[in-house]
Amino acid sequence: MAQSFTGVDEVVHAVGTQLGESQWLEITQEQVNTFADATGDHQWIHVDVERAKQGPYGGTIAHGYLTLSLIARFGDELFSVNGVTAKLNYGVNKVRFPAPVPVGTRVRASASISNAVETPAGVQVSLNWVIELENSTKPACVAETVVLLVP
Repeated sequence: MAQSFTGVDEVVHAVGTQLGESQWLEITQEQVNTFADATGDHQWIHVDVERAKQGPYGGTIAHGYLTLSLIARFGDELFSVNGVTAKLNYGVNKVRFPAPVPVGTRVRASASISNAVETPAGVQVSLNWVIELENSTKPACVAETVVLLVP
């Protein structure tokens, strides 16, 4: 269930807050293929199921940037902010992909608010994300993103 903030002031005062965990999401070959088509990244490790069976992971894996892009989906599951005209991706300060995401596995995200800075354009909120793989000790992705909340 998403944590709902009543406005940007409440978000500013929530620095340090853990937002919880998203639902599990299975990564499918169709998602990977669609992402490959959208980005032009058709590397065999992502899209050639037969060749990838002989590769280092025993099958195809999701693109790292596909995994990162799921933050937009997971963010909507974890929090909402009322009283803003826009919630915009402002940037990524740091991102790492410690473990591959084999097609057919499930991932979920957790996030916390690490900083909030008021600017003339709105409030820049920094979020620390961990996208975990089911039944794995290593995360698939860790990232610090920045969202601009426009009042």
